[in-house]
Amino acid sequence: MMYTAKQFLKYHLGMDVAGRNLAVFPDDTFLVSYPRSGNTWTRFLVGNLLHPQEAVSFDNIERLIPDAEAQSSTYLRRIPRPRVIKTHQYFDHRYPRVIYIVRDPRDVAVSYYHFARKYRHITDQCSLQEFVFDFVHGRLNSASWGTWAENVGTWLAARDGDPRFLLLTYEDLSRQTETELRKIAGFLGVDNSPQRLRDVCVRSSAERMRELEKSQSNRWISTKNKRSDIPFIGSASAGQWKSALAPEAVSEIEAAWGALMVRLGYELTTNSRTECLESGSSPLPSRVLQPARSE
Repeated sequence: MMYTAKQFLKYHLGMDVAGRNLAVFPDDTFLVSYPRSGNTWTRFLVGNLLHPQEAVSFDNIERLIPDAEAQSSTYLRRIPRPRVIKTHQYFDHRYPRVIYIVRDPRDVAVSYYHFARKYRHITDQCSLQEFVFDFVHGRLNSASWGTWAENVGTWLAARDGDPRFLLLTYEDLSRQTETELRKIAGFLGVDNSPQRLRDVCVRSSAERMRELEKSQSNRWISTKNKRSDIPFIGSASAGQWKSALAPEAVSEIEAAWGALMVRLGYELTTNSRTECLESGSSPLPSRVLQPARSE
């Protein structure tokens, strides 16, 4: 890996963001998703599954399931192995095992809009419709991770059907949490007894996470110094786009990514489905992604 003098100094001072430059070990497991797809909730589920003696909170999540987009390379090297690491990266062939969470991009757009306001990436004067346009066209701060379709599509194209790859949907996690958690437990090779799974679900509930956020958000690296009037833990529901998005915004998302959405089981609105089938839109990424930048 080639480093500039500035990157070299940051690395040795532990001030870099590991991101795509992190060192990968053969016993690593990665929790991967496009932003606002349920990754934080899954971190709590996996953390509580792997560490039943220590309830996961925002005070210890970075030690139990660290975030490669928030922590330094040095920090990640100090995490005891085997590690489970959270990331938003598009396909990386080095990742030995991957749990990938996908969410309906229409709901992702709504959640990401409020997240962008919380992080002050956009002002409150930016409309949801304007945000959706930038979301679809890859003009967000997270552009180095690709668009939703590019991020999802790279992983599906390379790993779908691979035993080292577990694909979960946010919607299934929400509807049948214990069933999906049992899949995770089997993938990780840990106890999946009904009582264990029920305990994990209780300790990882949206209600508990919201209570923890109220008392710990000023200490967690991902929410510290961010707007406190907009919660990080959102509604934790599926289908909110139906009341939040204007028809034009829905059509824009579906026209761009409809084929991939259908492949994943997401039902399109009638007009958008017809347009998608007539255009023969490809579900795979249409451009070569550049390495993720540290911000």
